[in-house]
Amino acid sequence: MKKSFPLRLGKGSMSLLLDQRAVWINAIFVFLLLITFLVSTGMGEQFLQPWRVLTVLLGQGDDFEQLIVHSFRLPRILISVLVGMSLAAAGAILQAVVRNPLASPDIIGITGGASVAVVLFLTLFTDRSNTLTVSIQWLPLSAFIGAAIVTFLLYLLAWKDGLSPTRLVLIGVGLWALMKSLTTLFMILGPIHQASQANVWITGSVYGSSWQNVWVLAPITLTLLLVVLIMIRHVNIQELGEGIAVGAGANVQKQRFLLLLISAALTGSAVAFGGGIGFVGLMAPHIARRLVGSSFGALLPLSAVIGAILVLLADSIGRTFFLPVEVPAGVFTAALGAPYFIYLLYRQRNA
Repeated sequence: MKKSFPLRLGKGSMSLLLDQRAVWINAIFVFLLLITFLVSTGMGEQFLQPWRVLTVLLGQGDDFEQLIVHSFRLPRILISVLVGMSLAAAGAILQAVVRNPLASPDIIGITGGASVAVVLFLTLFTDRSNTLTVSIQWLPLSAFIGAAIVTFLLYLLAWKDGLSPTRLVLIGVGLWALMKSLTTLFMILGPIHQASQANVWITGSVYGSSWQNVWVLAPITLTLLLVVLIMIRHVNIQELGEGIAVGAGANVQKQRFLLLLISAALTGSAVAFGGGIGFVGLMAPHIARRLVGSSFGALLPLSAVIGAILVLLADSIGRTFFLPVEVPAGVFTAALGAPYFIYLLYRQRNA
């Protein structure tokens, strides 16, 4: 028999009933993320044992090890974790709101909108020496605007006496193709030296991540995840269907629009620093749902942790297994995600 216990914060402002099994599964995956984090940080031309990495992180170790971990590897590792968490959480939100297991930011064009905005931003504000002429802090805002515009178009075009999940996915695929074409166009119009870099970035890569990137992305990701956690009860009601949600007194359209906007913001910030890493927003929520069910209080954090593990593993393989060549992380997530998407389409053929 499953055991559950209530979690109450404040004076009834948030009350969650958490399944004890789900709590344990989340704890196990957090531990797996920590292990993956230590192993990935130690991987490279100069290999460091996981226990040695932990020692360096705790302020021990010689100057050379401190330089390798803190200056060269840690920013990239942290960006991988943050990008994976953002994309997975965005996918979990989309699948819950539109009640469609095929929904994810990349498949329905939201990632494409962010990519167009970022490529346009780089084209307009990169000089001949390949240096940004404005602060990189404006990059997530640019990506969010692109993602938000596509989200608004998607919502507008898919609406017809309600939001049809099937229509949303079909229109989303069309918007994805349009965004891909616009991205290619802006790459051609931009500086020639930028085209090859942009192509790697679009595939999905955290190469060149810096501490400045971490300080920009971390507060955005953590704040948005906290907002979604506060809205967990609203998401659970949305999953029951519009009729039941309205009957329960929920302002369905307002909540749905806000959740889609948060999903766009998570996607935009992730794309700004990780490029178009695909299928994480599709795979991570599905894996989490099989483990803990559809209750959003357990699903969201597990999805975020699984997403972080997927991107971290993909980037670690790409930067170490094919030396001296680095393979973008998006290549490996696509290699896993594309067959999984086909499998889901097959399962949904009679739905």
